[in-house]
Amino acid sequence: MKRENGSHRLASILDSEKWSGVSIPILSIVLSLVTASVMLLILGKNPLVAFLSFLQGSGFVPKGSYGGGSGMLTDFFTFLNVLAPMLLASLGFIVAFRAGLFNIGISGQMMAAGFLATALIGYSGLDAWLAKPLVILIGMIAGGLLGAFVGFLKYRFNIHEVVSTIMLNYIISYLTGFFINTKFADSLTRSMKICSPASRLTWMNLQIGGVKCNVPLGIVLAIAAAFAVKFLFDKTVFGFELRAVGRNPVCAKYTGIKVGRRIVVSLMLSGMLAGLAGVTYYCGYYNTIVPKSLCSMGYDAIAVALLGNSSPIGCIFASILITIFQNGSNYMSSTLGVAKEIASLITGILLLFSACGGYFRYLAHRRLETALDREAAAQKAAQAPAAETSAAQPPEASDGRTSSEKEEQ
Repeated sequence: MKRENGSHRLASILDSEKWSGVSIPILSIVLSLVTASVMLLILGKNPLVAFLSFLQGSGFVPKGSYGGGSGMLTDFFTFLNVLAPMLLASLGFIVAFRAGLFNIGISGQMMAAGFLATALIGYSGLDAWLAKPLVILIGMIAGGLLGAFVGFLKYRFNIHEVVSTIMLNYIISYLTGFFINTKFADSLTRSMKICSPASRLTWMNLQIGGVKCNVPLGIVLAIAAAFAVKFLFDKTVFGFELRAVGRNPVCAKYTGIKVGRRIVVSLMLSGMLAGLAGVTYYCGYYNTIVPKSLCSMGYDAIAVALLGNSSPIGCIFASILITIFQNGSNYMSSTLGVAKEIASLITGILLLFSACGGYFRYLAHRRLETALDREAAAQKAAQAPAAETSAAQPPEASDGRTSSEKEEQ
């Protein structure tokens, strides 16, 4: 009985309009961690040690030892350096997804923004007070133009955005690779030459608490962008129109919303956020571009958005979780002696369970309906014997007098 009450309570939480936005992502995380633990046990590794090493590699738990001039804060700021583009990329996906669109081109938009910002500003020799804002501006313009182009193809020629963004990813990858190899390649690494410290969106080797830290400017932009996107969808008419287009474009068009324009604008905003992610990654954390190699972060952002239930605030917490796995993979690999790609595998498992969120809620709803049907059947069965008993009772004996005579008496 207690077990049945517990499952009924869990189903109520999963199906609740108030709590499903939190309970379903938590369930996805728990199932992912359980699955990852089983895999690690099969490999003969301790899952608790693995998860602890992920936290240690990201600066949340102290390591056993550190190199000269580094410490726990060093790892934590490195974690923030990766978190900033991850959060911005997931926000870019959310803006398009809320409008009913699937922006697969975030990786390409990130690369295009990072390449243009580095080529135009990274080697210019401008002072930091001018170079950093220009890098941010160029990143937003480059990503926004690419997103608007995809939206125009969708609106004007009805070309599905998944097809056009995948094709653009290849075009951007090979086009930037050509220019990097012919004009901007470093003679030793064959990657793109790094941008100047004045134009880089990370302050390098700052002394904080006696250790060297790389402090990212992009984390401030990412947190501000998350609250801006939340305000856009929750408090503005434009955000409501985007959500209406995503829910039912035919109905939105009938109410007078210009669906085509909203599609173009939503993809433009998505591209602008992806462009910001690109400059914080390529001109901040990574500070170079490997030719013909798209950043996997653009695809990890999809997992973050789904795990965060397409909520800007939920994306902050989802980005933290995914970034812990991605950033702490090197330390985990050295601690356990397994391939660091296990972190990408865990991310994929998270994506799988996050995509099943709607199915989990359906199962919970069906469980509640079944329980209600059983209760109704039990009540009906309990009422049936009482009705049969009353029907079987013999009628009162008649003494031959009429009802009026009985009343007079």
